[in-house]
Amino acid sequence: MAIKIDRKLTPQKLVPKLERFFDLSGQKILSIQKSWRVSKGAPVSTVKGQYTTRGWTEWTQGFQFGSAVLQYDATGDERFLKYGRNGTVKCMASHVSHIGVHDHGFNNVSTYGNLRRLMREGKISHDAREMEFNELALKVSGAVQAARWTDIPGGGYIYSFNGPHSLFIDTIRSLRVLGVAHQLGHVLMGERDRKISLLERLVQHAEATAAYGIYYGEGRDAYDVSGRTAHESIFNLNDGSYRCPNSQQGYSPFSTWTRGLAWALCGYAEQLEFFRTLRDTEFRALGGRRKMSAMLLKSAMATADFYIQNSCTDGVPAWDTDAPQLHRLGDYLAKRSNPHNNFEPVDSSAAAIAAQGLVRLGNYLVNTGKKADGTRYRQAGLTIANTLLQAPYLSTSARHQGLVLHSVYHRPNGWDHIPRGSKIPCGESSMWGDYHARELALMLLREARGECYLTFFDY
Repeated sequence: MAIKIDRKLTPQKLVPKLERFFDLSGQKILSIQKSWRVSKGAPVSTVKGQYTTRGWTEWTQGFQFGSAVLQYDATGDERFLKYGRNGTVKCMASHVSHIGVHDHGFNNVSTYGNLRRLMREGKISHDAREMEFNELALKVSGAVQAARWTDIPGGGYIYSFNGPHSLFIDTIRSLRVLGVAHQLGHVLMGERDRKISLLERLVQHAEATAAYGIYYGEGRDAYDVSGRTAHESIFNLNDGSYRCPNSQQGYSPFSTWTRGLAWALCGYAEQLEFFRTLRDTEFRALGGRRKMSAMLLKSAMATADFYIQNSCTDGVPAWDTDAPQLHRLGDYLAKRSNPHNNFEPVDSSAAAIAAQGLVRLGNYLVNTGKKADGTRYRQAGLTIANTLLQAPYLSTSARHQGLVLHSVYHRPNGWDHIPRGSKIPCGESSMWGDYHARELALMLLREARGECYLTFFDY
C-alpha cells in the first residue's frame, strides 16, 4: 500500500493546527529551559516524558537551541530568541571546531545559521559584529566538516564518526553547512596552502552517497529495490574500493532504516533547491549543472517513492521497513500507523524529516515544470504534516517535555524507553524529531503567511 495522499490540504488550511503546535512547542521549550543543566550535556530523547542525555555524541545540542530560534521566528516571542542566542554563544563553540563528528550541518546551521538568516530577513535587528560572529562560525564549521575526508576512485566522502572507512546516509543532510560556507566565499585550506572547494566536496559526497547508499532497482545486488537505502557504506582504505553495506541503527545492512531514508530524501531535495542558486560556472569542473542536478533528482525521487510506498496510510513508517516482527502486524501498510502495537515501533522523527523533504521536492518539481509529480510529492508531505499535528503524535500534556511522540533513537542498542505495559518503545520524543517537526511547521506557516521561503541558504 502507500500513503493515502490528501490532495485538498494546503498550508492555509493547516494554520489553526500550526498555531496550536507552536503554542505547545513554546511550553515544551520553556519546560526544558527550566529543568536542564548545561553540565548534563545535550538533551537527546525523553524517558517518561523528561528529556535525558546519552553520552554518545553531542549531535543534538544544536537542535535544543535551534528550536528556540525557530520558535521565535514563528511567534515573535523575544524569550525564545534570547534563549537561542545565549545557548548558541555559551554552548556551541566546541561544535564549530569538533573534528570527531559528521554532524556539523545539524548543530551549527540550526543555531548560527538560523540566527544569521533571521538577521538577513530583518526579523532581528542587524548587528555587524553578531553577523560576523555567526558567519565565521559557519565558515569554520563547513571547513572542519569537509576535512573529514576519504578519497575514493573518482571522488570521495565525508566519513562518519566510525572512521575513514565509513560513509553514513545521515551526512547528506549535514552537507548544508558546506553549502552555506561556500556561499560565504570560504574554502578549506590544505597542505601547501592548497585551496579545496567546499562545493566540490559537497558534490562528491552527494555523488558517493547516491552511488553506494541508495538503490535504484538496477541490479546492484540481490536486494536491489529502487529507493531503498543503506545506513552505512563500507570502503577498503587500501585502495578506496567499496566493500559492502552495513547498518548501525537499522535492522540489517539489507533493510531500510527509515530515518536514514528520510535523511536522504530531505538532504537531496534541499540540495536541489540550493543548486538552483549557483552559477553555471561553479559546476564546470564538477561535470556540469545538468549532470549534478540529474544525480540529485534521481536520488530524491527514488527515496521519495520508496518512502511513500513503505509508510502507513497516514505517512508514518515503521522504524525499519524490514524489521523482524512486522509480519506479525499483517497488512499494516494498508492502515493508519499504530504506535502502540505489540511488535515493532514506528518512528515519527523519520516522518517529520521526510515530510519536509517531500514538500521541498514537490516545490522544486512544480517550479521546474513537472507539476503532476511535484504536486503528488508536495501533497504527500502535507498529509504527513497533518498527521503529526494531531493525536496520537502531538504531545499535549504539560508533564511531557517532548513535542512529537513516538520517536525512536537506536532500536538495536535498546536505547529507547519501553513504558510499563508495552512491549515496544512508544510515547517518547527526540530532540531531532522535535526540531525537524518545528522546521517543517515553520516552513508551512511562513508559506501560509506569505513570508519568504524557508531555506538554509541565501537566494
